[in-house]
Amino acid sequence: MARSTFVYVSYIRTTPEKLWTALTDVQFMKQYWFGMHCESQWTAGSSWKMVSGDGEITDAGQIIEAEPPRRLVIRWQHQKNPELKAEGDSRCTIELEPSGSAVKLSITHSIEREPSKLIAAVSGGWPKIVSNLKSLLESGAIALQENIKAA
Repeated sequence: MARSTFVYVSYIRTTPEKLWTALTDVQFMKQYWFGMHCESQWTAGSSWKMVSGDGEITDAGQIIEAEPPRRLVIRWQHQKNPELKAEGDSRCTIELEPSGSAVKLSITHSIEREPSKLIAAVSGGWPKIVSNLKSLLESGAIALQENIKAA
């Protein structure tokens, strides 16, 4: 089966532990994810959902793997747009690797279909989210104020 994949890599001047906390703490996440946040127990087998600022669940799934502060794999399905939801489950793998005074953050988001409108949508969102995350961790302020376009 054909696969669509988006990969994004950034180096963030922080520790793996601080980056893991930033990726999993609801209040911190709201700062760089344009008011949205993810809710989970962040353990393998636990449920996962992305919640908009007004409480709407936009995406949901399950934690497949969780190895703090190194690796997180999420089974992810969009919930809001029927066309994207119909594409089914995608897989988001987040890997943290120490690199000198920084951490290499790699995000790989893929789905078993080609082409994928979901992957096209996340390829526009992930760079903005990670840019805000990097800026917030390194300087205390986000880089982008505008909201990402909701799918």
